[in-house]
This record gives sequence, structure tokens and C-alpha cells, in this order.
Amino acid sequence: MYGWIWRHLPGPLVVKIIEALVLVAIVISLLLFVVFPWVAPLLPWNSVDVPTDVNTVE
Repeated sequence: MYGWIWRHLPGPLVVKIIEALVLVAIVISLLLFVVFPWVAPLLPWNSVDVPTDVNTVE
């Protein structure tokens, strides 16, 4: 798959490297700003129980 993407990027090597870095930045941005916030409420570790009385030893 990565080879297919690399072969289809236009331009010489330097331009391909820049284009590949831009594509990686786009994928990371989509994950951070769209996918992870959408999935976060569905994950089980959102509800954390913290004791309110810190002086109690269990």
C-alpha cells in the first residue's frame, strides 16, 4: 500500500518526501481532531472512581 502511494506521488524525490510528510500530517490531524474525540466517550476508562476522603486508609 505504501509503495503504491509512493509511486503515485508526482514529482522528484524531494517533492515526494514533502508530499508524503504532508499526507502523514493530514492523517495524524484527522485522528487527533476527529476520530479520537468521537471514540473517547465509547471507551470504558472514562469513568474513574476517585475517593473523596483522602484520610481514609483502606
